Amino acid sequence: MKKLFKGIGIAIGVIVLAVVVLLVVWSVKDHIDMQKPLLTDDYYTWVKYESKMEEKYAYPGSYEVSDETIKADNKTIKEYRIWYPTELENKNEKYPLIMVVNASNTAALNYEPFFKRLASWGFIVVGNQDRQTGTGETTSETLDYVLSLNKKSDSVFCNKIDEENIGIIGYSQGGAGAIRAATEFENSNKYKTIFTGSAAYPFLAKNMGWEYDASKIKIPYFMTAGTGKSDDSGVEDIYQKFGGVCPLEALKDIYSTMSNDVTKVRARITGAEHEDMLTLTDGYMTAWMLWQLQGDEEAAKVFVGDTAEILRNPHWQDIEKTDKAAG
Repeated sequence: MKKLFKGIGIAIGVIVLAVVVLLVVWSVKDHIDMQKPLLTDDYYTWVKYESKMEEKYAYPGSYEVSDETIKADNKTIKEYRIWYPTELENKNEKYPLIMVVNASNTAALNYEPFFKRLASWGFIVVGNQDRQTGTGETTSETLDYVLSLNKKSDSVFCNKIDEENIGIIGYSQGGAGAIRAATEFENSNKYKTIFTGSAAYPFLAKNMGWEYDASKIKIPYFMTAGTGKSDDSGVEDIYQKFGGVCPLEALKDIYSTMSNDVTKVRARITGAEHEDMLTLTDGYMTAWMLWQLQGDEEAAKVFVGDTAEILRNPHWQDIEKTDKAAG
């Protein structure tokens, strides 16, 4: 009998050890997977463009780019990641700032080429390592930290951040986080404009703990989504049943909720699924930020007037806009 119990004990021990080893392997694999890049350095060449301005702004700009990584005390943020025009180090000029809010289970380290490309258009571009950004809290904290560098004499960013021209970008969960960051915090009034790619729509956001009120958005807003099933599943009532991450009816509701005195554009990319939104919106997102934060009149032609390029681009549909001048 003792031998039997001993044998059972050894068997249980082997099983427990095997489970522990398996969990460790899964944990290590998960950690490795979370470090993998989502984009190649030339990711902007993946897309076939049919409109000249969209292609122009999807490619890198003329600025050489440097970057800085700063360890954060907040264990969720982990690191502040900042990309900026290299010339900033030697010029007595201020540069517009763009905050980027990560999509679910994504950190800035996963898509560094995106930040670098955007910074090459003359922006300071900031991200962090938070992989669950829907509440907007870590974005708000990151903005406070970066703006504190504008006042630190030993920082390369001292007196280099144009605090009158700050934009925010968010994708998926990060879209909800961007809206919250721009509406729910003491520093929300710092933002001049917002862009979202397939932001989690209000029904989904509320159920996930990222509830936002679109009527509080008082700054120019470019909202986008894809026409694919992952963004719009085609359900009849999107507020009773999950309708995809960002269905058309939700975009229409958010658009109509906002004041008509605010510049706003809503549009969807034909045939795009949810995971395509970062790459497929890149050109017009950049044009929007150039218009809103740098006053770029050429970039404004993408959005302004009856001849706006976005209206003639076969890749875009379901467009509605007010196109008041950038402030």
